[in-house]
Amino acid sequence: MNKKWFRILNKTYAAMMFASFFAGFLPVIPFVIALFIGGETGAAMYKFLFSDYYPWVIALGSLSIIVGLLAMYVGKIEDLSLKSMKKDEDKQAEPTDEEQAEKTKGYVFIANGTKPSREKWESREPIKISNFSYPCLLAALDRGYTVYLGVNRKDPEELEYPLPVHKFDQHSYRSITAFRDNYIAYRNLCKVLKEGNIEVIHCNTPVGGLVGRLAGKRYKIKKVIYTAHGFHFFKGAPLFNRTVLKWAERIMAHWTDAIITMNREDFEAAKKFKIRKNGRVHFVHGVGITLSDFEGMSAHRDEKRAELSLAEDDIMLISMGDLVDRKNYDTAIRAIAEANNPKLHYFICGRGPLLETLQQLAESLGVAQQIHFLGFRTDVRQLLSAADIFLFSTKQEGLPRSMMEAMASGLPCVASKIRGNVDLIEDGVGGYLCDTLNYADYADKINRLANDAALRETIGKNNLETIKQFSVETVTEEIKQIYQIELER
Repeated sequence: MNKKWFRILNKTYAAMMFASFFAGFLPVIPFVIALFIGGETGAAMYKFLFSDYYPWVIALGSLSIIVGLLAMYVGKIEDLSLKSMKKDEDKQAEPTDEEQAEKTKGYVFIANGTKPSREKWESREPIKISNFSYPCLLAALDRGYTVYLGVNRKDPEELEYPLPVHKFDQHSYRSITAFRDNYIAYRNLCKVLKEGNIEVIHCNTPVGGLVGRLAGKRYKIKKVIYTAHGFHFFKGAPLFNRTVLKWAERIMAHWTDAIITMNREDFEAAKKFKIRKNGRVHFVHGVGITLSDFEGMSAHRDEKRAELSLAEDDIMLISMGDLVDRKNYDTAIRAIAEANNPKLHYFICGRGPLLETLQQLAESLGVAQQIHFLGFRTDVRQLLSAADIFLFSTKQEGLPRSMMEAMASGLPCVASKIRGNVDLIEDGVGGYLCDTLNYADYADKINRLANDAALRETIGKNNLETIKQFSVETVTEEIKQIYQIELER
């Protein structure tokens, strides 16, 4: 059988793998739908799902996943066969010692992100450096690696970037069910692994972590590092997250040499995984925040408050994030209504599908004049400088960057008592932590801060001190230390 047929077989196995995983996870989707619907309809769905024959559907789904795993293992035939067929060619083309020394080892950094608009996808603007990747890229370059950075842009190699790295279309977005996009992401990464003498993959976030570790296993990459920016099986998560997604992370841990976490709950959870070659779990203080970006912002306070039509004695609360259920804005709006203080003005920076619903809620509660939806903003630092309190009622976070930005702006925080938030704020020191859905609790803490300017100032100063340990300089040093440990093992 020639190389062409082996390649066809390999692609067939890859298609089987993705199709089998898809079929395997289909049976759990009705459980998720029933959970979200609730009420009598949800109860009826649960009754059906636990009927006599649905367990057989679950069993078939599990069988499909096993078939997918088998297809992934059988897919190794391409590597084994092609190596055998090219044995003589490799001997003849074997590089000299000098040529081998010149061939530097490669490093890949990938993560998923929001799917760009067509305009953004085709834009030729330079790629902006981000703290999300900067500490890792810098550490890899310092160790002499040829670095390949995954970017969600068209023809990224043509785009400018501040660091000397190669760019490729990682095509990795936030949706685990975007099967076509995820297959393209896997294919594009495999191409880099074939051509780049890659020794290290550092993958991030759920989709990036899945694609990176699948490809890393296929190509037997020497070192695979995974950064969890917040496991989806957090305390209080839906049953699907705490079972299926946790099970998936456990499996992929076997293909991982090191896991980096950003909050204590994830750190403890990851330590229970069985990592390849007795790998380690590490902790870092987030992705790092550039504190100098927030220096001198107070000079914009009066100008920005005037722009927002705020009186001197008005209390400005602010939040940043997409208008989605996870951010729990409805509880925050109810808290403003419960506080019953006309001097409170709550500004929300972000876009999303719940805009109209939240506007209607504010109207029904009689606080429409106190709730201000600002949409997407590029002046967040100036808005933070104008604010008095950061309000953050989110249901789920890894280590929230928006709260770190608020702390760097010297704001006291009123936040939900969840993973990530508790890693940043000590109750009563950096602000107040509230039960996630208890709007009366939020209202009480908001009024406590609104009525005491000295308390706001004291807590704000505490946060300016606390946030120093989350600086980009601190995180860069932590990543360098982790790389020294992991890449020399």
